[in-house]
Amino acid sequence: MIRFAVRLSLAGGREAATRLVVIAAAVALGVGMLLTTLAGMNAVDAQNQRYAWLNTAVAPASADPSVEPMWWLIREDYFHGRSIGRVEVAATGPDTPVPPGIPKLPGPGQFYVSPALGELLRATPAAELGDRFPGRDVGTIGREALPSPDSLLIVIGRTPADLEPLGARKVTQIMTTSPDGCPRGCYVGINHDGMALVLSIVAAALLFPVLIFIGTATRLAATRREQRFAAMRLIGATPRQISLISAVESTLAAVAGTLTGFGLFLAARPGIAAIPFTGEPFFTSDLSLTAVDVLAVALGIPLGAVVASWLALRRVQISPLGVARRVTPKPPHAWRLIPLVAGLVELAYFVGRRPPTTNGQLTAYLSGFLLILVGLVLAGPWLTMAGARVLAGRASRPAALIAGRRLADNPRAGFRSVSGLIVALFVTSVATGIITTYVANRGEPRTDSVAATSLSISFPHEEGPAPTADQIPAGLATIPGVRSVTLVRANPVDTPPPLEVNGTESPAYRWWWPGVITCAELDRLAVFGSCPAGARVAAVADDLIGERAWDLTNDSYVWAPADLDPAQVDRQPIRSVVVNTTSRAAFEQARTMLINAFPTMRFPSSVAEWESNSARLMVQFQQLANVIMLASLPIAGCSLAVSVAGGLSDRKRPFSMLRLTGVQLRTLRWVVGLETVVPLLLVAAVAIGMGFLAAHLFLRAQLGYTLLAPDGSFYLMVAGGLAVSLAIVASTLPLLRRITGPETARND
Repeated sequence: MIRFAVRLSLAGGREAATRLVVIAAAVALGVGMLLTTLAGMNAVDAQNQRYAWLNTAVAPASADPSVEPMWWLIREDYFHGRSIGRVEVAATGPDTPVPPGIPKLPGPGQFYVSPALGELLRATPAAELGDRFPGRDVGTIGREALPSPDSLLIVIGRTPADLEPLGARKVTQIMTTSPDGCPRGCYVGINHDGMALVLSIVAAALLFPVLIFIGTATRLAATRREQRFAAMRLIGATPRQISLISAVESTLAAVAGTLTGFGLFLAARPGIAAIPFTGEPFFTSDLSLTAVDVLAVALGIPLGAVVASWLALRRVQISPLGVARRVTPKPPHAWRLIPLVAGLVELAYFVGRRPPTTNGQLTAYLSGFLLILVGLVLAGPWLTMAGARVLAGRASRPAALIAGRRLADNPRAGFRSVSGLIVALFVTSVATGIITTYVANRGEPRTDSVAATSLSISFPHEEGPAPTADQIPAGLATIPGVRSVTLVRANPVDTPPPLEVNGTESPAYRWWWPGVITCAELDRLAVFGSCPAGARVAAVADDLIGERAWDLTNDSYVWAPADLDPAQVDRQPIRSVVVNTTSRAAFEQARTMLINAFPTMRFPSSVAEWESNSARLMVQFQQLANVIMLASLPIAGCSLAVSVAGGLSDRKRPFSMLRLTGVQLRTLRWVVGLETVVPLLLVAAVAIGMGFLAAHLFLRAQLGYTLLAPDGSFYLMVAGGLAVSLAIVASTLPLLRRITGPETARND
């Protein structure tokens, strides 16, 4: 029977060959995407493991008493907005532990650099970068210590006397625990659970339309296959034999598709590794697969295809005569809207009632989003039926009437072929709405904003005595491109007012800032805001930016007045030094000068650099959302094309009869087109609308923001994707001329 099933599958003519190729292509896409997701999760683990040694400051003591301690200090530096990991070490003896990637600890006056930082040092003037690092380059940090090919890392050798005043710690072993498994204090690394959640959502959003594609391809020419299998049943074939034949056909296509999918994954792996969705790209080898991953995909996908085939042809297994008894399915009921409404109500309930804990927020919002998504899938047939009835009721031409009546009679079938769009468009709309609004309110400032062109170094009183004015490098003001060097003095009111609020910032808190500056100086600087009318001294943030960086609207800000005489300002300790520049070269040169002048303080930086980390991550999530949409829309278009082609094959005799009665071929094409376009555009509009509404409710509940409309690129991508989908569908319409000739109308 298996040999007969193989022969029937491979020698069944063009129709059987087309069905096998289409199913194999659908399976290949699904396998490629699933392998990419699994490899992506493994890559996050591998990258996170190579972050482990950077958390050595909190490593437990070594159990070996012979190990001599090492002084360890890690700090974050920046260059042109990119983060540099600066590790400074000092040995206390020959048995001091050595970090991975280097043969031995660098001595005083020596350092090892990562390949990317080494290239940067060679291409950048020393006054802007190289002068920050004392000593000479003695080697390259090996790959085993680099989270990413682009990692900027340096290991600098110092003496114990140099590091002890800087707050360095003594350690006796290098941390090997991955940051996601570190109990406490491992702040360098990736939130593995968060990335796994994101990748799981991406996988689900991509695989859902692929599964629809596989199911649609399995139903290709379903009527003819059902009739053939029913005839076999009538001449004595058992249900088990019919199931075996169907399973063999599906297994052949699934095996071919699985092998092709593995090939697609291996071919795309270098390109995927270059995508920095964790903030840094991967090494290609990070995108690896475990034996369990390979076996699960290689065995699970063909098994799934067999199950899908069995479900698609289950009517023949029930009764050999069942395929001849065709009745109009029962229409879907309005109860399908309940989960959709429930999800919206849940998100709306938390507006003004944000849960106080992170777990509570995740439970509240994710469950609401999931309810909406499930509700969209359930409500799809009902919405399709409603749209079809409107189309039929307002039809003025035969094509619209026929298409509307057919869709209204079986809305589930009409919706099934486009249901893959639901997840893609909903997820993309939610992500786009949230990220666009967040970045507009809290993202990276404009490159010409004072938040991006000025840097500051602070001297909090709890970290020691403040420097005197003559300790500030005089050369700062002489750097070409430095517009101003400002000394912000400490606010004598060293304690902010009480903060008694419930989840929101108190307006009273904004009246206290840790620094003061005279209004005359503030007016001279011009770009750092202004004083209120009548004030002579202003209370300011130590970076002269403050909360303006939170809304990023402009560089204009009115500071609160300070109860201090201008003559007393210069008597206060220096709180910070703020340098405003007109070029990146001047910015980096000033940073280098400040680092060398105050090596014990936190390295100077700009507000834009702090904000850019979160903004960059948001943009990367947006790119993933765009990938979901750009990949899902063509896949949905292929599902539509296969569905249309299968529907034409199943209805070629009725269409031929219509042509014999005088119906023009153009009218039939309009019928097929409307049957496709109506559910496609309806699903797209509802999914996008629900996505934006859910995003708005989340933003109001969690952040207090109002949804901002995405820029034109989002709408262009949606329009382009829908256009591609419709073009794919249009490519099947020429089949009508070939399959609706007079010879097809004969009685069987």
